[in-house]
Amino acid sequence: MKQLITLIAAVCMATAAAMAQCTQTNTAFNAGEDLHYQLYFNWKFIWIKAGTANLNISQSTYDGKPAYRCHLITRGSKRTDRFFVMRDTLMSYVSQDLVPLYYRKGAKEGKRYNVDEVWYEYPDTGGVHLRQRYKNHRGEVRDREYSSVECVYDMVSMLLRARSFDPSQFREGQHLTFPMADGDDVEQATIVYRGKKEFKMKETGVKYRCLVFSFVEYEGKKEREVVTFFVTDDLNHTPVRLDLYLRFGTAKAFLRSYSNLRNPEASIISDK
Repeated sequence: MKQLITLIAAVCMATAAAMAQCTQTNTAFNAGEDLHYQLYFNWKFIWIKAGTANLNISQSTYDGKPAYRCHLITRGSKRTDRFFVMRDTLMSYVSQDLVPLYYRKGAKEGKRYNVDEVWYEYPDTGGVHLRQRYKNHRGEVRDREYSSVECVYDMVSMLLRARSFDPSQFREGQHLTFPMADGDDVEQATIVYRGKKEFKMKETGVKYRCLVFSFVEYEGKKEREVVTFFVTDDLNHTPVRLDLYLRFGTAKAFLRSYSNLRNPEASIISDK
């Protein structure tokens, strides 16, 4: 029995060491944080309300251990449903020190509903092993596995992790690269730091000092901007605005209301 306990302890320590490669101290959010967004869509020269989004972080468990569960839900309005139906639900579990554990995205776009899933495992030999699943609108399922010596993220776990980065270490124009997974693939993703800007909410009049980042993709050697996001220049690093450059137009998301922020809102310049 003593030898068995020693073996289990050794395996646990080795697994913890493997996961430690991907850890990040959380300084930005608490369980209970709730963010609500208003979505707008650019239709020719007119901006119309296109729907809402909600990002919620709760305390949970995963595989019997404490974890954060993050839900990101987007819903199109009845008005925009006439042109394009959008119903996305993203869920991510991460450990208390922001190690990715599980990811799921259910996306209804038009008449199609697809599901991506990623399960993360951290073997005692180091690195990370992924089990991935993609289910298309016809019910067809593709499973694959992927291993890497690098840490791998999905879009939600990377968002949670990036909020605790120290921006004083960045320089304007700096490119940050990391492997990003969905249910069907793992691709190298790139985020570009654009520097600091002041931004005023039209509806509320609140003016923020923000850090600006862009998520970009490459078509050959040409860089294409996919999303530009503004996060508050304080310890919360709250996403207050997102500009999405879609192939069929442009969408924007503005923070409408929020609750249970972890840190003081030191980035607010004016609330009028």
